[in-house]
Amino acid sequence: MEAIFVSLIVPAIVTAIVAATVFGIWVANRKRLAAETVGRAEEQALRITKDAERDAETRKKEALLEAKERAHELLMEAERQARQERQQASTLEQALNKRDAAIAERAALIERMEKELNTRDRALAEREKAAGAAAVKYEQLVAQQKHELERVAGLTADEAKDILIKQIEGEARHDSANLLKRLDAEAREVAVDRAKQYITEAIQRCGAEHAIETTVSVVDLPSDDLKGRIIGREGRNIRALEQATGVDLIVDDTPGAIILSGFDPYRREIAKKSIERLIADGRIHPARIEEIVQKVKDETDEEVRKEGAAVAFDLGLHDLHPEILRLMGRLKFRTSYGQNVLAHSAEVARLAGIMAREVGLDAHVAVRAAFVHDIGKAIDREMEGTHLQIGIDFLRKHGESEPVVMAMAAHHMDIDWPSLEAMIVQAADAISAARPGARRDILESYVKRLEKLEGIADSFKGVSKSFALQAGREVRIMVESEKISDEEAIWLSKDIARRIENELEYPGQIKVTVIRETRAVDYAK
Repeated sequence: MEAIFVSLIVPAIVTAIVAATVFGIWVANRKRLAAETVGRAEEQALRITKDAERDAETRKKEALLEAKERAHELLMEAERQARQERQQASTLEQALNKRDAAIAERAALIERMEKELNTRDRALAEREKAAGAAAVKYEQLVAQQKHELERVAGLTADEAKDILIKQIEGEARHDSANLLKRLDAEAREVAVDRAKQYITEAIQRCGAEHAIETTVSVVDLPSDDLKGRIIGREGRNIRALEQATGVDLIVDDTPGAIILSGFDPYRREIAKKSIERLIADGRIHPARIEEIVQKVKDETDEEVRKEGAAVAFDLGLHDLHPEILRLMGRLKFRTSYGQNVLAHSAEVARLAGIMAREVGLDAHVAVRAAFVHDIGKAIDREMEGTHLQIGIDFLRKHGESEPVVMAMAAHHMDIDWPSLEAMIVQAADAISAARPGARRDILESYVKRLEKLEGIADSFKGVSKSFALQAGREVRIMVESEKISDEEAIWLSKDIARRIENELEYPGQIKVTVIRETRAVDYAK
């Protein structure tokens, strides 16, 4: 047992000794390594400190050098500015010296001129004094001569003058009466024949064709299928067209065509072109309809200006104001008793020119006044007043000469004849209007009734626009939604209907339709 115990304890003791020895060696090594690490750290810290001191010294020197350079630059800039200011001051001083010299020279010149003027004033005063003395001497001599003549003749100057005047006046009256009687007899003999000759020649040399304007237009369709697209779902397209153009669209059984009905040829033309363009485009919906109608209106306005300019050019009128040409072009879409007003104006101008040249008057004034005599009809539906007064004001505003304005103003004989050219214009207007087949009274009365119908509707507050449709059997009124409510729209239709009953005469009944529309618009960005 003892041997076993010894064999077990001895290895354990040896192992413990060895472990203790190893631990001691490890501890000694750690202390040595720690001492070496501390030494190296201290050396590194000392080295970093020295490097930092050197770096700080270097930066200090660099900053000092940079500050010196900056100070040098500022000093140079200040010296440069000082030189510039000295140079500007020198230039300004030279300019002031020159100006002082010029002022001094001008003062000397003014002084010389004053001396010359004073000399002239003295000379003029002396001349006036001499002239006054001569005038007094002349009056004395005249008085002496007059007194001597009165003494010799036994009459005063006034008595002699009265006797002479009465004698001359009597002779002149006798001679002028004889001459006037002879001229009057000759004029009466030839005036009637000469007037008939001139008027007949004017008519013969101006045989214009007349086409009575109607109240309908026809739009040809390439296919009857397009009628459905023009009408649109639940009739929205046809309603949009009628509201935008003011023309009644009639889609019936007529193959390949639709009919546009309206008393205003201008509206019918815009509606016809708009529908033709929509058919060619293929996109037919309310928004596109409004866009196309507005575009066609703008293009038509430019076309009517060119039309007026072309007619004026044919008549030899090359200096008319552009606004006058524009309104004359609009008369292409205006009728007077069924007669196209633009064609009528051109014919009156030609007749007036022929007759004025025949009798030796100013043909240019006559042609110009005759051409524009009905210009007020292009805007009388938009303004209050007769077409004559509106036309006179418009022509004067745009620089027409007074002889032309006055000759135009007398074409309805509302004023006394201001000139012979005015009589020529009135005669030419009467000849053109009285030509057989040129005018038709029934159509004009119908158009005036429709105009009156629209005028009654437009006179109410809150109405934006109105259209007479269905040959005058319906008036469609668009109101401003922000001014007229739904309840007020109902009362508005009743008020307009009552006023139509009181002021118009018409067969059957007239439907009054008030439309109030509200739109909300936004844009996707």
